[in-house]
Amino acid sequence: MSIFDTIPDRRASESVKWNAYPPDVLPLWVADMDFPAPPQVLEALRKRLTHGVLGYPTEPPGAREAVVGWLERRYGWRVAPESLVFIPGVVTGVNLALQVFTRPGDGVVVQTPVYRPILEAAGRNGRLRREAPLHRDPTGRYRVDGAAFEAAFTPETRAFVLCNPHNPVGRVFRREELEGMAEACLRHDALIVSDEIHGDLLFAGERHIPIASLSPEVAARTVTLLAPSKTFNMAGLKASVAVIPDKGMRERFAAGFPGVVGKVNLLGMLALETAYRSGDAWLDEVLAYLQANRDFLIGYTQKYLPGIRVYPPEGTFLAWLDCRKCGIQGNPARFFLEQARVALNDGEWFGPGGEGFVRLNFATSRAVLHEALERMRAALEG
Repeated sequence: MSIFDTIPDRRASESVKWNAYPPDVLPLWVADMDFPAPPQVLEALRKRLTHGVLGYPTEPPGAREAVVGWLERRYGWRVAPESLVFIPGVVTGVNLALQVFTRPGDGVVVQTPVYRPILEAAGRNGRLRREAPLHRDPTGRYRVDGAAFEAAFTPETRAFVLCNPHNPVGRVFRREELEGMAEACLRHDALIVSDEIHGDLLFAGERHIPIASLSPEVAARTVTLLAPSKTFNMAGLKASVAVIPDKGMRERFAAGFPGVVGKVNLLGMLALETAYRSGDAWLDEVLAYLQANRDFLIGYTQKYLPGIRVYPPEGTFLAWLDCRKCGIQGNPARFFLEQARVALNDGEWFGPGGEGFVRLNFATSRAVLHEALERMRAALEG
């Protein structure tokens, strides 16, 4: 039995995931795990709280070293400690980068379907969204459509927001795909804003390649955004990192903070440092459990949910289910909520290409996942 087979009662906490719906609904929607954070992180927080004083913090002296060490251990990516800028969220970083490095009316490329805050970032900041749809092959696997990507670059295009690993389709982009996208951005003099928050959550045989690690030329025009929030289930602590190797870009990015973006809070910084310094073994254990959940989900879907197709995600703990041929009339997310009492993300939320899909979060206990799938099966069987 795994330690992840028993999950806390999250309805008794301030959980968006578990309290957004009535008690009879099983929530497999928003992207947080149902597992407690690593024990060493919780212990570090307890120790800090025992001190009792929670005043304005300085940056923990080992935080940069911890992040730099993590990036080298997990990705083989060497970055200078001064390249790091600590921020209170990856979405915050995306929007701040567009505000600082582009102007109203500039074009911003996104690959649809995609996580909605990325989809909306251009319009939210007075920029123009340029869509480069991902291509879905007959197996259900998505890949970069080079022609569509190139066509998204019009004369006013000044930025590309990459999501890798991709949310919601679960792709871990290969080196040749990243090189093709990076080369297009270099040709068109476009900034790369890379959301790599799921980069640690990879399954066997996969490797995350930060796009900024491709070459010094790519790094010099890239803002890489990452966080321990998905990796260690610490989203509520609001602690993230922007990696910006170019000194001039880094200074401009940081200059956008005053009066707009606050610093990472005391406990968030402590948790970030502790997780990146000592969380490897815990992550390896949770990845094994998530992979087993993924494989269980794929097998169950193929056997008991006829008409629903899902390509095994290469990264993230999110499955992208194609429900267009399973006989559901209308919106599949609404159908499963009303008929199965299972909450999933509506594919339409992720923009063009998401219609008829749902996103399922399998980062929960096997028992909860099994119960949710059984409910979905019963609803389909009518």
